[in-house]
Amino acid sequence: MNTRPTWKVRSRIAQAAILCVMLVAPALRLAAQTPPATQSGEYLFNDSHFHLTNYIQEGINIHDFLKIMGDKAGRVALFGIPLQQQWSYRVDGERKPTYYLNSDTPLYYYSFTDAWIATAYKSLNRAEQARFDPMITGFNPSDMYAADHVRRVLEAFPGVFSGIGEFSIHKEFVSAKVAGEVASLEDPALDRLIDFAAQVGLVVLIHNDIDTPFAKEGSPPAYFEQVKALFKRHPQATIIWAHIGIGRIIRPVRAQGALIEELLKDPAFNHVSFDISWSEVAKYAVSTPEATKTVAGIINRYPDRFLFGTDEVAPPDQETYLRVYNQYAPLWKQLDKVASEKVRKGNYERIFDAARQKVRAWEQAHVR
Repeated sequence: MNTRPTWKVRSRIAQAAILCVMLVAPALRLAAQTPPATQSGEYLFNDSHFHLTNYIQEGINIHDFLKIMGDKAGRVALFGIPLQQQWSYRVDGERKPTYYLNSDTPLYYYSFTDAWIATAYKSLNRAEQARFDPMITGFNPSDMYAADHVRRVLEAFPGVFSGIGEFSIHKEFVSAKVAGEVASLEDPALDRLIDFAAQVGLVVLIHNDIDTPFAKEGSPPAYFEQVKALFKRHPQATIIWAHIGIGRIIRPVRAQGALIEELLKDPAFNHVSFDISWSEVAKYAVSTPEATKTVAGIINRYPDRFLFGTDEVAPPDQETYLRVYNQYAPLWKQLDKVASEKVRKGNYERIFDAARQKVRAWEQAHVR
């Protein structure tokens, strides 16, 4: 008796095998591109806020930065700066500006930054990639197409990105310099962007000053209520408020600790965390023993809601990279063991591990 399958059966088996490959291959490809998360171990910290490039899209080679991280930083949220400072010969001649305060010429959104960051990340081996969580920044948050830009980046570079940001809405002198429409916390374009980020599982790292420059002493902070309203409109998003609303010249408003604690106490804002990145933030936090005690008290009461970050921009060496961490030395001493571990390492791992898993799942379902 001939037990060999007929040509029709063989044909169906072949078709099923091809279909299986078509369905499984994209998932395998994405999984291969996504290294497993590495835990912090004996590292001092994970860095929730790091710029590989600056306002003229220049920076440090990612392989050199790995050497600077060394055994001090475990994982790093990696991004450039979404804005490019224009060099106008008519305005500045041969004196090329390197920072937004160096010139009267405008800033403009530089979308290629995302491809640059993705290319840098993909130049690493899998073990090295595991130490980074790249972020998408090259979009205009006042443009209804911003969400479409994020989608295209995910489609072009599957397996790479974990979030969006740092991007800015109201930022001291920066917002007024950006060419085109001024960004707003009440813009439907911003809502559409954050809605899409929530759908995908991307972390949202947003910079918005709590007040305007040179605000009148004692007046209510200009943007606090708008920030609250934005956060409340997006309960499904994982949001990190960069610098707790402080800017280079935006000092902590009166009773800022009480305002932040208002958000921390309200379950409607459980999806919002706060990064204490930047030397300007550290400056205020450790300015006096009383200030440090106040900050430490809030963090000890809500240890799951804060993340450490450096906000360094292409540092030339490890000493420069570690300056903000060292600046916070008085604060580290006043945090209890659990809070210190969570702020320096654990909260980063919890938030970004979840983002990696959600974004990779979205890519497997939507990227062909």
